[in-house]
Amino acid sequence: MRTTERLVLRPFRESDLEPWAALNADPDVTQYLGPPLSRVDSDRTARAINAFYEAHGFGFLAVERRSDGVFLGACGLSKEQWYPDDLEIGWRLAREYWGHGYATEAAASWLDHAFGEAGLSRVIAVTDTPNVRSIAVMRRLGMSFDHEAVLEDDGVPFDATIYSLKAEEWRK
Repeated sequence: MRTTERLVLRPFRESDLEPWAALNADPDVTQYLGPPLSRVDSDRTARAINAFYEAHGFGFLAVERRSDGVFLGACGLSKEQWYPDDLEIGWRLAREYWGHGYATEAAASWLDHAFGEAGLSRVIAVTDTPNVRSIAVMRRLGMSFDHEAVLEDDGVPFDATIYSLKAEEWRK
């Protein structure tokens, strides 16, 4: 579990599964993430996230607002197939919580972990090229454009924009 000024980053709880499923079924949220998920697939994803976190000490944890305990979404570090030598920072929040700085705050906490306790030298972020909202978060985190690529997710190619951040840049 990690905390920030306004957030708690923690494993998923049973009470998170309904709002997590609603978020994963929202076409605005999943626009750049693939097709919306069914409730069964959403629940399976939350359980897999918790198992990965338990095994590795990092992952894509639930994001809760400290002031009232409301579930906002998820954020964290993951290892993805397209760049197996890098950890990727990512976030997924319910639409009603966009524009409040929650993604940036949660991701910054994970970057502190990546460049502190985990001792990483670099973290990347990957998004569909037209996803300007995620690119804006990457820039607010101090990340820089790294490159563009055509990647595949479940056999479906997409135009990706990759940003990166090095530990020495984070510490400035």
